Amino acid sequence: MNETQDLTHFSATGRARMVDVSGKDETRRVAVASGLLRMQPATLERIRAGTIAKGNVLAVADVAAVMAAKRTPEMIPMCHSLPLSGVEVAFAEIANADGEGCVGIKAMVTATCVGQTGVEMEALCAVSAALLTIYDMCKAIDRGMRIENVQLEEKRGGKSGVWLRNSTPGGLA
Repeated sequence: MNETQDLTHFSATGRARMVDVSGKDETRRVAVASGLLRMQPATLERIRAGTIAKGNVLAVADVAAVMAAKRTPEMIPMCHSLPLSGVEVAFAEIANADGEGCVGIKAMVTATCVGQTGVEMEALCAVSAALLTIYDMCKAIDRGMRIENVQLEEKRGGKSGVWLRNSTPGGLA
């Protein structure tokens, strides 16, 4: 059996294609993605204090996340254009995340639409853009920052229903 037969983004001859979703029912679709940006404690303190020269880091990252979600089909070749009905962005500080004295900012993005296909890629692109924006705005003082664990946390809607990272077979802790 050809490995590409199980992947819907490949034709029977193995060529990449955009999946036809016209036969699917429109349902409410929700996806939640997260990611972590590790940094030095002094960098986090400057973000918290609002003393980064480029401006309010988290406010800019919030806008970047929304913009990325809206433009996902321009970055991911086989991704459908979706009428997003909402993009929520949240940030949380992570203290001593790994015992190395590193701290970080965790980004969570929830993307929502009513459509024929899911919004996982929009949520993942949004988280990535938020973390990259924080990196960009702080790189002059901390080039060693690391983006880690960009991942889907939850997906709801469509024929496959609900998928939760920690409670679904195949989901990772």
